Amino acid sequence: MSLTAGIDLGSSYTKVVVVDEHGFIESTFMRRTGFHFAKAAEESLQTTLAQKDIAPDAIGYIAATGFGRYAAEISDLAITELTCHAYAVHKWLPDVRTVLDAGGQTVKALRIDEVGRVTAFRLNDKCAAGAGAFLQKTVEYLGYDITDIAPLSAAAEDPVTVSSVCTVFAESEIINHLAADRSIEDVCAGAVIALTGRAAQLVKRVKAEPPFGLTGGLASVDLLADKLGEILGSPFAVPPDGLGAYAGAYGAALLAHQRLRKRTELVSA
Repeated sequence: MSLTAGIDLGSSYTKVVVVDEHGFIESTFMRRTGFHFAKAAEESLQTTLAQKDIAPDAIGYIAATGFGRYAAEISDLAITELTCHAYAVHKWLPDVRTVLDAGGQTVKALRIDEVGRVTAFRLNDKCAAGAGAFLQKTVEYLGYDITDIAPLSAAAEDPVTVSSVCTVFAESEIINHLAADRSIEDVCAGAVIALTGRAAQLVKRVKAEPPFGLTGGLASVDLLADKLGEILGSPFAVPPDGLGAYAGAYGAALLAHQRLRKRTELVSA
């Protein structure tokens, strides 16, 4: 059976996962997307294959997901990120019934059934409030990258209070905290906690039922998972081996195998 590839073209980062027919991950890669989605998809796939010396013709099917999925000219199929995250979680954490996808730009809550199908979902408002974009803007203002959120927040000793998750109003609060000699770690942790309240409300809107799961680029932020668990009364499981950011790409790669099998069966019939 050929390998398949899933490409998650996010507005901030592009993620690629290559899997075999059993769902085993052969290779992964992540990079900033930039402004040219088609180029990001093609170059990212090439790098993913080159890392493990995988021949391009070993890839039997390519599925794309994420914000720029329709711009991925090399893909055979475009799938919504909701479907991909649900399928990935079902593979990794089959008992989970409610998922929070906390990405760099958007936050999505979805309820899934016992076979990984989405039964309900909610997205954050168009405003950056309540979205990963709020945290991204915060750490960029502090001189860091979104990938630094996890270690910065983990090192906090006394998180500050950020009363607003609107990037416009929160910026003045952050400036005041820094002027008062509060540490960057405490400011970052305060921003994470501020986001948690909004994210928890989003989860409640899908009539959430545990067990809970956390995916997306912010799945590596332990403080986010811990605070969500405190608010909702049940812990949030995360994908294994730090793969939360790759959930969309992994789900796409798994679903690509379904399409590949169907295509093979039709040819053989």
